Amino acid sequence: MTRRVATITLNPAYDLVGLCPSIEAGEVNLVKTASLNAGGKGVNVGKVLRDLGIDITVSGFMGKDNQEEFQHFFSENGMANRFTMVAGRTRINVKLTENNGKSTDFNFSGFDVSKEDWNRFATESLNWLGHFDMVVVSGSLPNGIDPEEFTRWMTRLRQLCPCIIFDSSREALKAGLKASPWLVKPNRQELETWVGRKLPELNDVIAAAHELRDKGISHVVISLGEEGALWVNASGSWLAKPPHCEVVSTVGAGDSMVAGLAYGLLNGESSEHTLRMATAISALSVSQPDVGLKNRNKLADMMSKIEMKLL
Repeated sequence: MTRRVATITLNPAYDLVGLCPSIEAGEVNLVKTASLNAGGKGVNVGKVLRDLGIDITVSGFMGKDNQEEFQHFFSENGMANRFTMVAGRTRINVKLTENNGKSTDFNFSGFDVSKEDWNRFATESLNWLGHFDMVVVSGSLPNGIDPEEFTRWMTRLRQLCPCIIFDSSREALKAGLKASPWLVKPNRQELETWVGRKLPELNDVIAAAHELRDKGISHVVISLGEEGALWVNASGSWLAKPPHCEVVSTVGAGDSMVAGLAYGLLNGESSEHTLRMATAISALSVSQPDVGLKNRNKLADMMSKIEMKLL
């Protein structure tokens, strides 16, 4: 049976990815540009899921003035496009990776979303999103969207499609969590911000994850950087740790993990298998300049190298 997933990216971006031996503030830095890609968190999730054979519909907001590369990207990758066009330009995000693996981001501002734009998107999207097996909502809120309006939209969306995966940060994360989505994927720092305290030990992270579960969130996946990824649900807690990988770009690494989680859950895989696969897809993504699953054989090999622990 064909599985259908919709991804919502309210604030997409063109990702300009570069390699720089080291960044010196106040100096001229020579950058080797690796790629300029149509992206944004939900778009990246959609790309990986398409590579895994899932039917994808993408939606959100997009600036009218520089939409061409996005349109080409969606057509080339067989994604159904239901983005709402708004006046202005979609933003550009610049990510520079140094030889030591450290990444520095410069995220530019983009279009503004008017109240009319938001009302049109909210009404139209809720008319068609209920037909999907899963909806992935990820990324930041563009200028003009009231976080409380976003919470109300997320709450209505959950009534239509219970299987919502949510991945965001800052104000969007706080607003989205109030709607109690099915699965959330904060990183450690974002989880610390939400609970209002430091989480120095793994047991502290697990306890905070259960606080989210007490809010009606079934699955909590926490990105722990080099420590791996932690998944807490009703069945238990699993920690997945990838091997060391040479870093070309971290763009889309978290989104690739979200795609792996979505794929495993769609196919009824166990939590352990799903987290192993999602961690392997994320690990492979950092070794390439753009987002996507290039080689299924490499995925199988990487999955065998993931250290799994039931906590």
